[in-house]
Amino acid sequence: MQAPSIGGVQVPRGDGSTVVRLARGSSLTDFADKIEANPASLVTVLFHLGEMATATQSLDEDTFALLGAELGYQVQIVSPEDEDRELLESFDIDFMGDDWDDEDLVARPPVVTVMGHVDHGKTRLLDAIRKTDVQSGEAGGITQTIGAYQVHTKHEGVERAITFIDTPGHEAFTAMRARGAKVTDIAVLVVAADDGVMPQTIEALNHAQAADVPIVVAVNKIDVDGANPAKVRQQLTENNLVAEEYGGETIFVDVSARQSLNIDQLLESILLTADAALDLRAVEDAPARGVAIEAHLDRGRGPVATVLVQRGTLAVGDSIVAGDAYGRVRAMLDEHGDNLDVALPSRPVQVLGFTSVPNAGDKFLVADEDRIARQIAEKRQAMERNATLAKSRKRVSLEDWLQTSKVDTLNLILKGEGSGSVEALEDALLKIDVGEEVTLRIIDRGVGAITENNVNLAVASEAIIIGFNVRPEGKARELAEREGVDVRYYSVIYQAIEEVEAALKGMLKPEYEEVQLGTAEVREVFRSSKFGNIAGCLVRSGEIRRNSKARLVRDGTVVADNLTVESLRRFKDDATEVREGFECGIGLGSFNDIKTDDVIETFELREKVRA
Repeated sequence: MQAPSIGGVQVPRGDGSTVVRLARGSSLTDFADKIEANPASLVTVLFHLGEMATATQSLDEDTFALLGAELGYQVQIVSPEDEDRELLESFDIDFMGDDWDDEDLVARPPVVTVMGHVDHGKTRLLDAIRKTDVQSGEAGGITQTIGAYQVHTKHEGVERAITFIDTPGHEAFTAMRARGAKVTDIAVLVVAADDGVMPQTIEALNHAQAADVPIVVAVNKIDVDGANPAKVRQQLTENNLVAEEYGGETIFVDVSARQSLNIDQLLESILLTADAALDLRAVEDAPARGVAIEAHLDRGRGPVATVLVQRGTLAVGDSIVAGDAYGRVRAMLDEHGDNLDVALPSRPVQVLGFTSVPNAGDKFLVADEDRIARQIAEKRQAMERNATLAKSRKRVSLEDWLQTSKVDTLNLILKGEGSGSVEALEDALLKIDVGEEVTLRIIDRGVGAITENNVNLAVASEAIIIGFNVRPEGKARELAEREGVDVRYYSVIYQAIEEVEAALKGMLKPEYEEVQLGTAEVREVFRSSKFGNIAGCLVRSGEIRRNSKARLVRDGTVVADNLTVESLRRFKDDATEVREGFECGIGLGSFNDIKTDDVIETFELREKVRA
């Protein structure tokens, strides 16, 4: 069935219920293949709908929805998860299939995420558990990246392992904290006994409840003045988290991370919760599957990824692919830096051997051979590149071509020491909103030192480079100075967010407000052949300044606006200003329609400070 001629072209038309599935970042050529149309025809149709695009350009979901509605098709953009599943199925890989017999499954340790408000002692609590000092190495004492650790404890006479994931506490790291909740079995909510429930406590609680995981509450800092554990229990009861002693199901443990009080009791409560509420089993004898918790570029060892094995066994020599990064496992290290040959389910390990740095949160899998791992990674790279192009494409309508005003854009390049930090920083920056006049665009992001390629891209796109706990390598600094590229360095995320927000506000066109300076009443009009009409006035309020803006008001109505006090005199002397209660002569330039009893108002425009 043919569509009515649109701009002189014929296009196959759907019946309004025909569904067309497209991958993210598809082009008009991809759409044309699905409906057996000529791509050039779709370019013409789109042009007549007020959008301009080439046949091979990656387009966003809104553009396809507009085109589909015109042609009678329901366009569905495949989700990244479905996209990835279809890709893996093309390689005969079932990513996280759970179709295993009971005899194939073995018990695995619980994976625990530590959450809570900033400064409530999450990292210090992990220090007490691991008997190590991680916090002293953090900038500002605030966790900037995700770490994963496994500890061992005796429970009912049996040695048991527990895997801990430490998520950052600042609300700007919401994306990282949410990802931590998705890979976890149990959430430990840390609340300071002296502070009580805070906004980020509620935020962390919401993430844990959204992930549908059991929650154990660690009431920390019970040793400090003003500690009130009972108040914490009451506050959390108001948020549907009821303690066992109040008749609920949530275990509350009062601890002191500083003095290592009741740490064993907390570990026991975690294991009791795991045994009572969860069936923690996974297959061991299978290719490994899991998730990348964190990744960074090490100068000596190359890309290093911290991965959590969720199923199967990861071994040295395996061909591995995580997101669009692939490689062969050259070595595996535990949290103490010791070499491991294999990693079983729920085991976090550092993996060396990737050819590039995977993103935090990427799922990883073991492929049969290096060739398959590389092909999966390359196809993922292509899909992600197309999706990014579609997302960053500025939709240009015919009306836009006719408008002379343009939106200012602040281009940023992000580099950080870990992919989790880069992702969290990107997420926080993209949430900055200062109105429609200015937009923020992140044109590139990556892990590792700032390179000459980054600087060259910044030159080409007039971008600012933000380095988060990284510095330039080689001649990159010298190149940046020579080309005048602005490179900013940060070690705490708050500063980066504040300065970028200030920069965006600085790009806004200034807003002005009118401030009245003074008013003068016209008592007499003097006519001069040389200067025109001169108003003899008495200053009623404020002051009259020479060269200030003015308007003339007669009987309460503005007679003339946009005037200027071009001459101002006191008797025969020129004056720069005349104050309230004094007489003066005012000349309004070529404007001569001045009458007795008129009022001259003077004002100036002052730039408003944006909130």
